[in-house]
Amino acid sequence: MMTKNDLLQQLKASNINTKGTLMVHSSMKAIGQVDGGPEAVIDALCQYMSHGLLLFPTHSWDEWNLKDNVFNVRTEKACVGLLPNTFLLRDDVVRSLHPTHSVAAYGKRKIDYTDKDKSIIQRGDVLTPCPREGCFGSLYDEDSQILFIGATLQKNTYIHSIEEWLSIPKRLAEKPRTIKVVDYDGTSYDIDVLPHNNTRGSVSQNYDRIESVLFEKNIATTFALGNASCKLLQVKEMTEFVLELLKENPNYFGFD
Repeated sequence: MMTKNDLLQQLKASNINTKGTLMVHSSMKAIGQVDGGPEAVIDALCQYMSHGLLLFPTHSWDEWNLKDNVFNVRTEKACVGLLPNTFLLRDDVVRSLHPTHSVAAYGKRKIDYTDKDKSIIQRGDVLTPCPREGCFGSLYDEDSQILFIGATLQKNTYIHSIEEWLSIPKRLAEKPRTIKVVDYDGTSYDIDVLPHNNTRGSVSQNYDRIESVLFEKNIATTFALGNASCKLLQVKEMTEFVLELLKENPNYFGFD
């Protein structure tokens, strides 16, 4: 059985910038048995990133989420796995207010970062899943890294952001959904949210098409965490590559 210290030693063998910004997509099942369970995995990641900013997606777009069209930042469960749900319950973690594509953050800059989604909501803008000024779009400005722990690049939510910036057709639904967002202090906002257009399935199924090229260009590297095979992506380099790809073929990730 792995221990937290074992995981820390593996993290030290990675190319993760301990003072940077790291977004983590994860599978606890892929990591395997760890003494202390998911809490120990989160402890290891928080300790390793104690001088940086650690982010997990805490999405709530599934059909069982948002009952009565209400998103309460304190109580809404994430639909993306055990580790994000464990992470968002920590007292030292703050969650953003995006009702379908929130992120949770740990680190000294956690409030400033998660407030990016709040600023859009307070302006009253129609909210898209991954706006340029929001928590996913801002990964570019942070020169971030994205870590996939036992997860495929089909989970790469950040590419949705790039497609939004370029206004790729048919990526968003035509009509918004009104959702009440309840903040930590009880303040509520009624906002219009445009979901993804999934009438033919999510285009994220095709995001792993670029995996081999990312490794060839050294935009992606790999290491192990527990029993999980991990992929670490450099956001700026990946963004420049995907922007060029989509400018040449806007429907590269779409369906024929």
